[in-house]
Amino acid sequence: MSEIYRASTTAPVNIAVIKYWGKRDPKLNLPTNSSLSVTLSQNDLRTHTTASCSASYPAEDSLLLNGKPQDVSGARTQACFRELRALRKEVEAKDSNAPKLSELPLKIVSENNFPTAAGLASSAAGFAALVRAIANLYELPADPTELSRIARQGSGSACRSLFGGYVGWEQGSEADGSDSKAFEVAPASHWPNMRAVILVVSAAKKDVSSTSGMQTTVATSSLFASRASETVPRRMKEMQDAIKNKDFETFAKVTMMDSNSFHATCLDTYPPIFYLNDVSRAAIKMVEQINNAAGKIIAAYTFDAGPNAVIYYLEENEKAVAGVFKTLLANKEGWSSERGAAVEGNYEAAEKANTEAEVAVGLLKEGVSRIILTGVGEGPVKTEEALINEKGEPISVLY
Repeated sequence: MSEIYRASTTAPVNIAVIKYWGKRDPKLNLPTNSSLSVTLSQNDLRTHTTASCSASYPAEDSLLLNGKPQDVSGARTQACFRELRALRKEVEAKDSNAPKLSELPLKIVSENNFPTAAGLASSAAGFAALVRAIANLYELPADPTELSRIARQGSGSACRSLFGGYVGWEQGSEADGSDSKAFEVAPASHWPNMRAVILVVSAAKKDVSSTSGMQTTVATSSLFASRASETVPRRMKEMQDAIKNKDFETFAKVTMMDSNSFHATCLDTYPPIFYLNDVSRAAIKMVEQINNAAGKIIAAYTFDAGPNAVIYYLEENEKAVAGVFKTLLANKEGWSSERGAAVEGNYEAAEKANTEAEVAVGLLKEGVSRIILTGVGEGPVKTEEALINEKGEPISVLY
């Protein structure tokens, strides 16, 4: 039997605080504006991927995600395969003893420990893991910045999941996308006490995909141009300064304003795109309630292209933020995790919220299906835990 080559990695989800929305080149996934995100801990949200190749495999490349075969013939996936194979061919050209892995069919098995296509950045973690796992398989010398250029072609925000901590994505100006790459703003160790509570409002697939939503916004929104050319460049600088100075109030204010701006352009699209729903707006109301009670900004909401609320806060304010949600949403899945169990309930603040924001509390109790507690984390991690066995057969560690 032909030798089976394998390599495995895990990769994180990232949630943007300065949003990427709109493409100047859809084929290359080149954005119309730069963006900035927080990489979340892989203990809580991750994609686990094994990349394998062998002469004994069927001729066509294949991908299995959460036990289901995926179509890999699309331009995005093929672009990643093509670029990674080209880099492997360079390795093989320099070393005549290197096995010709670039010529072998790929078999990839991937698993998420969170809902796919539900507004939780599954494609970002997925393509980051795919690119990093194949890079490991091919023993490529490429650094995360170079790999981010390749991952971007699979999913724009995937480029940011090649790094841990606080990550920027430079929009670039070159037509070929060579300068549209991710970069580290600060490692997780710079500001390690950043936390997030995610209110999973719906695990259902989105009505309007990010890709089609962006194209419609670029074509029809009158707010879009000023956001890309004026608002985002200013906020990128403000956000990088806030992270550098560990200034949470500025970080939070810019995060919330940029989320509002992004969703305003979606609403300004024709026909309008509604990623937020009543439960999302109730989460916004609750964050305002928490900040008013504290007398300063200690919590910041942000929403990607979906209804789920990601609420950032610092560890020292956990009771004042996550503790309120734990008391109000005590029966929701997620609190039994190690991180969830450590959160102290906040009965006084919850009682006040029940009185002053009764409608919002009711909507959250009815509409939130799951809680995820997490914090800032590291980039992709090589692992020996494989999802493909020595015989080239897929195995599962989740199900």
